[in-house]
Amino acid sequence: RYLTVEKPLPIEGTVSIKSRVIGIHPRSKGSGFIECESVVTDSEGEVCVRMANGSFRRGVEKLGDIEPFHGSGETYSAKITLPGTPPDYVVSTDISSSQAQIYRLSGDYNALHIDPEAARFGGFKEPILHGLCTFGHCADLLLKTICGARSERFKTIKVRFSAPVYPGDRLTLSAWKDGRNKVLFDVKVGDTVVISNAYFEFH
Repeated sequence: RYLTVEKPLPIEGTVSIKSRVIGIHPRSKGSGFIECESVVTDSEGEVCVRMANGSFRRGVEKLGDIEPFHGSGETYSAKITLPGTPPDYVVSTDISSSQAQIYRLSGDYNALHIDPEAARFGGFKEPILHGLCTFGHCADLLLKTICGARSERFKTIKVRFSAPVYPGDRLTLSAWKDGRNKVLFDVKVGDTVVISNAYFEFH
């Protein structure tokens, strides 16, 4: 997942969202990786927010009639190597045991996050936290730790979801400075990396 704010969203009026496929990458046999980009523009046509997501299509030999390609836009799935030095920031937060139920109010009613039977069917021991909820916790931790909780300093965040997070888990975020206004980071639950290939840029 990738999100960058190029201009504050208007608090009234209308916005438009346009999405496109920007890349299809073959992976191991029977799967492919698809990257999509969505751009939010205001009534004047100026870009406010740019978002991207990548998702695996497992068990699919062919992605319809679309051949693998890399589009003209930026690819967001590049691997990030963390420094071998101690992190500049380490901060933790506890996920509430009711966090998944609360986050459902955003409109994501996927049963995987609420129904134990659906979670087991999906291969998980119990309902997992929404990925975008973890994404939000990462942004919140970084803003509070580096930017004094000032939302206007937010610029860009990019992550890869590496392992599931469960309600009740403790997230530990480690970040390394990468220039003046950027950090590289990962997030662990215990010894398990749950967020990797991640960076945060700020004003």
